[in-house]
Amino acid sequence: MNAKILRVALLLIALLAIVLPSDPLRAGQPRPLVVEIRLNMMIHQVSAEYVERGIRYANEHNADAVLLEINTPGGLVSATQELVQAIYASHAPVITYVAPGGASAASGGFFVLLAGDLAVMAPGTNTGASHPVDLMGGQPDKTMSEKIESDLASYIRSIAQKRGRNVALADDAVRKSASFTDKEALDDKLIDAVAGSPSEIFARYDGKTVERFNGASTTLHLAGADVEHYPMTRIESILVWVADPNIAFLLGAVGVLCLYLEFTHPGMVAPGVIGAIALVLALYAFNFLPINYAGVLLIITALALFALEAKLTSHGVLAAGGIVAMVLGAMILIKSPWPEARIHLPTALSVALPLGAITVLLLQFAITAKRRKAVTGEAGMIGLIGVAQTDIDPTGEIRVHGELWRARASVRIPQGARVQVREIEGLTLVVESAQETR
Repeated sequence: MNAKILRVALLLIALLAIVLPSDPLRAGQPRPLVVEIRLNMMIHQVSAEYVERGIRYANEHNADAVLLEINTPGGLVSATQELVQAIYASHAPVITYVAPGGASAASGGFFVLLAGDLAVMAPGTNTGASHPVDLMGGQPDKTMSEKIESDLASYIRSIAQKRGRNVALADDAVRKSASFTDKEALDDKLIDAVAGSPSEIFARYDGKTVERFNGASTTLHLAGADVEHYPMTRIESILVWVADPNIAFLLGAVGVLCLYLEFTHPGMVAPGVIGAIALVLALYAFNFLPINYAGVLLIITALALFALEAKLTSHGVLAAGGIVAMVLGAMILIKSPWPEARIHLPTALSVALPLGAITVLLLQFAITAKRRKAVTGEAGMIGLIGVAQTDIDPTGEIRVHGELWRARASVRIPQGARVQVREIEGLTLVVESAQETR
């Protein structure tokens, strides 16, 4: 009997060992929480505010880590600095992760990547090319360029040094626009790991200790973590969409065309409202983009050529030149080393061709209407032919358009003679013999 009880007890102990967690300190605790934020856009005030708010959300909900997924061509220096400061100030460790495959953390994205407590890249990604680009697309003087470059180089060195990354190569990314593949970045100790998915990162670094920006150490608990994606607000999504160079260019073209319609056809209201909104949104977007003034001048030249085509007989030569100027202007309007931040050729053509045709037609209609003689009101009476109903010496009556009018002439005109209206003085028509005007 005692042997049977002993066997049952051993069996129960074995079952409990299987069912109960191996770590009694974590028994009954919820699974780790990781808040995911996706920086898959240019770095500007809108995207910076979104990331900052996501990091605050993670801290307020006691998340175990923040996963900042990066795929960006870069952006504004001020917004990049705000992102780096938000990463430094986060209570939860921030994992910066360039993903998915084919993504890049270029320019400002390189600063953000290196600022993470853990810097990871997915296979087939790249980073670097952080040489500063003048926001206005101009050519600053040499001294100013050197100051900007030196300032950003020292900034990236401070980030790399604090995070224990390769300071010399980080400096090369700014001064020499050096770029690195995921393997090169790992081999040269710019990043901590290459991983194909967030779950791979969590499994690899679960239980590992990382040093925070303030010098404190934190042990990561990431295995089996619940990943909560932190989305943008609807307004932020709209503003990010507007900040795309192609969308901004389309909005600018629509705004110019609608405002022209309103100016040439006063009272329509709708084109004016739509044009004003579109133009304001376009200017808002261009405020974030590195504008090349040569592109702006080419677009203005294109509009001038469209106007000349409507006034002069060039058989389409001026219009064709305008379309070419607009396409070239659009292609170089945004000064960026990365194709993702430029205006694409299909967008430039889809705007230039219809805009050129519509502008020329509208101008031709406006010019024709302006030159056409008025056919109503007092102005419409000038030049009409009538018949003298009485002798006009110097006044009398004539019939014009089936109506009787008091008339005055400088010479005598006999009854029944044809007359032509030259002026209107109140209710009296100044006329002359129609035979004299032939």
